[in-house]
Amino acid sequence: MLKSSSSSILRRQNFLIRTLIGSHYNNQIHIINKPTQKLSAQFVSMTTTTEADSESILRRITPTLDPNRHKGQAGKVAVIGGCREYTGAPYFAAISALKIGADLSHVFCTKDAAPIIKSYSPELIVHPILEESYSIRDEERRSILSKVLAEVAKWMERFDCIVVGPGLGRDPFLLDCVSEIMKLARRSNVPIVVDGDGLFLVTNNLDLVSGYHLAVLTPNVNEYKRLVQKVIGTEVNDQDAAEELLYLARGIGGTTVLRKGKSDLISDGVTVNMVSIFGSPRRCGGQGDILSGSVAVFSSWARQCISVAESDSSTSRVNPMVLGCIAASALLRKAASMAFQDKKRATLTTDIIEYLGRSLEDISPAS
Repeated sequence: MLKSSSSSILRRQNFLIRTLIGSHYNNQIHIINKPTQKLSAQFVSMTTTTEADSESILRRITPTLDPNRHKGQAGKVAVIGGCREYTGAPYFAAISALKIGADLSHVFCTKDAAPIIKSYSPELIVHPILEESYSIRDEERRSILSKVLAEVAKWMERFDCIVVGPGLGRDPFLLDCVSEIMKLARRSNVPIVVDGDGLFLVTNNLDLVSGYHLAVLTPNVNEYKRLVQKVIGTEVNDQDAAEELLYLARGIGGTTVLRKGKSDLISDGVTVNMVSIFGSPRRCGGQGDILSGSVAVFSSWARQCISVAESDSSTSRVNPMVLGCIAASALLRKAASMAFQDKKRATLTTDIIEYLGRSLEDISPAS
């Protein structure tokens, strides 16, 4: 993935990933012997990721701006979402990826949504290929589904990560199309970040992500409740939040779950991390879309870092999706805090997006 990089860059990244393993993961307790066994709270260890810890991770996985690298090596992300009703969410996710430092950001959306999303930014590559039920006849469904998949397949292996769900809606045929796109991504070994109505889809069809270690679910409070009820069969228990999240992630076969809240909890069924950096008291809609786009970028960068040190067997203990979640959560919280200091009650998601680059620059200067 980094073949064109100089040997000095490779040595630097190898050193950084070794340092990361030593500083962060040695504190984790690897637990659970039986996937179906309920955990005892005394065996669950939750690592609180401090601001210094998260900033250290951010610096270590953010790639150097090296003139020997070419366009695309800093990340190619695709957002699957956007319909008649919802055009802002896919834009927020896709533009956030670019603002953080991804080279290319695509949006696969419905034809109705495409011109609107294109008008938001010329930086996005917009594909108006998804279809909704109202626009097709029953006898056309199979042929149209095949056309949609064929179009997405042309691009899939180019992507470092796809984000499924922002602005997706719940149209039955559209969800059928996206289900097949997710299966295609798994076959292509492309990481998947699932948010918004993508979580509605996954909750009703867990096989789409179950056992896929390159998938991340980013539920909010209500989406998390539905997941817990579906997978564990109980109501949410905030008193044993770490145990419950660990059990949930294991119940989905080790898929990483980022539970959004006052503090973000992250688990892949092996460890639990908490990011509790203060963000913003202003809860404007769209921050979850920023997060999903950010997770896509940071997890792809983490995979790059780990790949250059893959000859070291100790790197097998590092989950790049968990690192991506920690980095994304921390950066969003820092950007939201900065935006709120400036805008106060008037803070909007677009304001937070404008602070993403500045926040990352404060932590990991480009030069």
